[in-house]
Amino acid sequence: MLARLFKNKVRTTPPDQEMSFLDHIDALRGHLFRSAAYICVAAVIVFTQKTFVIDTVVLGPVHEDFVTYRFFCNLSEFTCISPKNIKLFTRELSEQLIVHLKVSFFIGLILAFPLVFWEFWRFIKPGLYDKEVKATTGVIFWCTFLFLLGVLFGYYILAPFSIAFLASYNVSDLVESSASLSSYVDSMTMYTMATGLVFELPLVVYFLSKLGIMGPGFMRMYRRHAIVVIAIVAAIITPPDVTSMLVVTFPLLILYELSIYVAAYNYPKEPKPLT
Repeated sequence: MLARLFKNKVRTTPPDQEMSFLDHIDALRGHLFRSAAYICVAAVIVFTQKTFVIDTVVLGPVHEDFVTYRFFCNLSEFTCISPKNIKLFTRELSEQLIVHLKVSFFIGLILAFPLVFWEFWRFIKPGLYDKEVKATTGVIFWCTFLFLLGVLFGYYILAPFSIAFLASYNVSDLVESSASLSSYVDSMTMYTMATGLVFELPLVVYFLSKLGIMGPGFMRMYRRHAIVVIAIVAAIITPPDVTSMLVVTFPLLILYELSIYVAAYNYPKEPKPLT
């Protein structure tokens, strides 16, 4: 499919209309420029809302009255979690400004994601056959939905569990826990962006199964290998504690099983032999 993107024929135009390699590069540059513009506009808007974005959104999981902590504490005393006395500090004079810029960029990227993916889709769509375009109906909606679902999961589930555990862990009473603002923001970025991308798994499997590259039999055969890979991915994007790892592992396993059903539904069926 990728090779067809740089072929001369453009399938959304008349058959005799040709595009050279440089024309494709010029078109790609336009899509990249517009994508960057969307992100910049969103980032500027986020940057101007400093108090709400930093205090309410970014530092939300630091507060004991965060919605996730209240929800689990209302369920039972056993499931009640909350961070205790988290102190953030900066080590450099420019760190707060750098963090503000970094936060604005990543939240701007999240907000602009539908438009960015739309530009990407506009670039690759001319290289697809009509049946492939038909098979990808609604791709922008589902890609955006799964990405935002992953971001919300990372923000409301993964981040609070991880922060509460790490904040309460103490190797000695002589050691006072504190974290730099940069390390906290980097962790929040990992929790949200990584899970957003991982949640795209069913959509990736959908396309691979439609193209006949990956079928349900293959996924069932290598289920055990997938579990190991999922555990490794969960260990990478979470702090080194079992609780956070399990919080990520189970949803990823559910996504994998869901992807098997997606592949089974969309994988090309072999024609029945004639009798």
